[in-house]
Amino acid sequence: MRVRKKKHGSERLAAAGDLLCTDKTVTLADPIAPFGIARSALHLEIGCGKGKFSVGMAALHPDINFYAVERVSDVVVAAVERAMAEEVRPENLRFIVGDAKTLTEWFPPHTFDCIYLNFSDPWPKAGHYKRRLTYRAFLELYKSLLKEGGVLRLKTDNAGLFDFSLGEFEAAGMDVVKCSRDLHASPFAEGNVMTEYETNFTAKGMPIYFAEVRVK
Repeated sequence: MRVRKKKHGSERLAAAGDLLCTDKTVTLADPIAPFGIARSALHLEIGCGKGKFSVGMAALHPDINFYAVERVSDVVVAAVERAMAEEVRPENLRFIVGDAKTLTEWFPPHTFDCIYLNFSDPWPKAGHYKRRLTYRAFLELYKSLLKEGGVLRLKTDNAGLFDFSLGEFEAAGMDVVKCSRDLHASPFAEGNVMTEYETNFTAKGMPIYFAEVRVK
């Protein structure tokens, strides 16, 4: 999907101040430094879109530090401005303009307690399977970033991507600890924060596929 270019995007990102992390050397040396204080856990959303999920999670869990990564800078503008518009500024949320492939340039090994993949591009063509964010090469990257016992949480509206992901989780030696083909009708819906896509899909009556997998 083509993203409409934001007017004055660079200036609007600059206005984000410390909500936006731009220096890899800082986070690589100390992932807690941009927050000022350590909290009970450190979570990462890959592909945060316009920030509905990450901003909602930061508000719901003030005891957790959150990083939200998005590769399209104009989309990050919308996410950052959503955070800035909150009545209470989220001090436990930081944004990064970056790609999943470069995460090890930003963070040291075994940094995160939880990683979220929400409605990632399913890359439906058979020849594009290696681009899917649940392809085993990406899973190995996530495993290197997760702490022992850390979890990866996947939400998608795409049954094909979900089935592919379950196979990749098994191939990567990750334990599926929660799984539902209709998240909102399952016990796992409690505490669920919806993304922009999820809100739209749910309004249309579409099921949301969910899995939580653990690093052994």
